[in-house]
Amino acid sequence: MQRARSIMIQGTGSNVGKSLLVAGICRALVRRGLTVRPFKPQNMSNNAAVAEGGEIGRAQALQAMACGVEPSVHMNPILLKPESETGAQVVVHGQRHTTAKAREYGALKPSLMPKVLESFNQMRGEADIVIVEGAGSPAEVNLRAGDIANMGFAEAADIPVILAGDIDRGGVIAQIVGTKAVISTADAARIKGFIVNKFRGDPALFDEGFKAIESHTGWRGLGTLPWFADSHKLPAEDALDIRSGGNGGFHIAVPQLSRMANFDDLDPLAQELNVRVTMVPAGKPLPGDADLVLIPGTKSTVKDLAFFRNQGWDVDLHAHFRRGGKVLGICGGYQMLGKVIADPCGIEGPAGETKGLGYLDVTTTMIPEKQVSRTKAIHKASGTALNAYEIHIGTTDGPDCNRPVFEVRGQPEGATSANGQVQGSYLHGLFSEDAFRDAWLKAEGAGGSKVAYGAGVEKTLDALAAHIEAHLDIDALLEIAQ
Repeated sequence: MQRARSIMIQGTGSNVGKSLLVAGICRALVRRGLTVRPFKPQNMSNNAAVAEGGEIGRAQALQAMACGVEPSVHMNPILLKPESETGAQVVVHGQRHTTAKAREYGALKPSLMPKVLESFNQMRGEADIVIVEGAGSPAEVNLRAGDIANMGFAEAADIPVILAGDIDRGGVIAQIVGTKAVISTADAARIKGFIVNKFRGDPALFDEGFKAIESHTGWRGLGTLPWFADSHKLPAEDALDIRSGGNGGFHIAVPQLSRMANFDDLDPLAQELNVRVTMVPAGKPLPGDADLVLIPGTKSTVKDLAFFRNQGWDVDLHAHFRRGGKVLGICGGYQMLGKVIADPCGIEGPAGETKGLGYLDVTTTMIPEKQVSRTKAIHKASGTALNAYEIHIGTTDGPDCNRPVFEVRGQPEGATSANGQVQGSYLHGLFSEDAFRDAWLKAEGAGGSKVAYGAGVEKTLDALAAHIEAHLDIDALLEIAQ
């Protein structure tokens, strides 16, 4: 069987726009009639998507959408979900493999390369071309030994590389030329071209700088890509990319937890014309004029509950509640709102119990088994059907569960306080459903939905593809791909 062509987009650093570049290139090639698959050997993110009953990075789910296919665990075979400053849960082919600190993971990586290549070969067998996304930067030469995310993978898979630099953060000439200066001669030879990303203004103003990069590196320049103004309309992967949005009258305040997870729940709300979403960073109080405080998911409920209290947000939440404000907790936020979080197995730290915020009469018990699934649900209050997903450990029970928010597989899901002010649910992705979001906003007095979210994402992917076709040499990229 003939191998599909493939090419890898690496970056001069984190957050230079690799994920968006890959999504746009994927959609551009699909529009040319090619069968395309995205691939990222290793991702680090707590913003996961459900694929085939497992977990992958949210960016790869968006890239799958750009390709017009369902997401697969083989699009992101290794997912690292940070649990602390030094350790992360290691997810392999969608399933929890182990928890490891950085040094331990370094020793583990060589054993993961065969699994990465297995997934890559599966993607290559399904497509005309595979667009691969790197992680971090190849200039991190201290991580080159045993690397499975950048040049180590490119070498093992024998694929060419395009290097992307971010001019918006400044110093893009040094970013790209400096990368060549520090990597090995063999790795530099694997890089066949470069892209200057996120230019604001007239790209022609950078022509001399572009030529300087070509001269210093000998690499082929594929173009200077202007800033894509509608990027905020696509689901964010990195918590750093979440921003407040909207100017509507219904005000939602969202505390930015230290280990916030699956925050794509917020993207559709931030685009609603009747809604204003305020992301509240550490050290800032919850705004007193909020109609709703939404406590999002978290990778570590107990640690983020302590973080929540350390910011004084528990005091702010009490004042919000006494003013009659609504509260919604999703996943870990739901667990925090209960009376007790019991961790008898020591899954999130020392075994024991932690007092919750106490707004819901429920108790959560952490259990080793993780629930990862896509699911269909019925919103009890409106009867609206919706598609959602679950990624969590722990089960929650108590009197307030007798007032469920949803019905899932014929069973009650979620909890509502006796006075109706506070609700909690394990379901993610619910606000992506236009019908549910409309019903929920109407019930909250926000006037209903004004946005077709899913159609908007598709439209934005098409606009991104057209933007990339207009400014990058996609023919050259296809020529470089093996």
